[in-house]
Amino acid sequence: MFFEETWLDIVARAAILSLIGVAWVTALIRLIGLRTLSKMTNFDFVVTIASGSLLAGAVQASEWTAFTQALLATGGLFGVQYLIARIRRNSEAFEEAIQNGPIMLMYNGQIVEGALDISRVAESDLFAKLREANVLQLSQVRAVVLETTGDISVLHGDTLEDRIIEGIDRP
Repeated sequence: MFFEETWLDIVARAAILSLIGVAWVTALIRLIGLRTLSKMTNFDFVVTIASGSLLAGAVQASEWTAFTQALLATGGLFGVQYLIARIRRNSEAFEEAIQNGPIMLMYNGQIVEGALDISRVAESDLFAKLREANVLQLSQVRAVVLETTGDISVLHGDTLEDRIIEGIDRP
């Protein structure tokens, strides 16, 4: 791509294509916004992983067509993600169609066994998350939610405002 000498071409490709690829992804993120790198939804997570893979492919390209295709595919992914985020924000029906809902794993100190079964979360994983959140007594736990991103949120304290768990089926 740059030099006849193989080793020199490899070094030049690694440096130059990496610089261009990172600059391209940075420009896309600046244009579309930081949400591009979020994992708010399962689709966001897939786009983040896929864009990393495409960037890796771009910097390893040995032909300009492969390099250009990887950069354009990254732009396409970010564009689709942007469109889906806009549509989700404006259409509750669309959001429900493409997005899993959060699952209540614990409520008011009680483990919801059925939710553990449905979500395939082991009780030991639940207790690990409780320890991570510095829960000292199960009675302090107001809710544990398996979020749409796969993260587990532990809500504990004296009271729980209903708005925080709005839309989550409770036992």
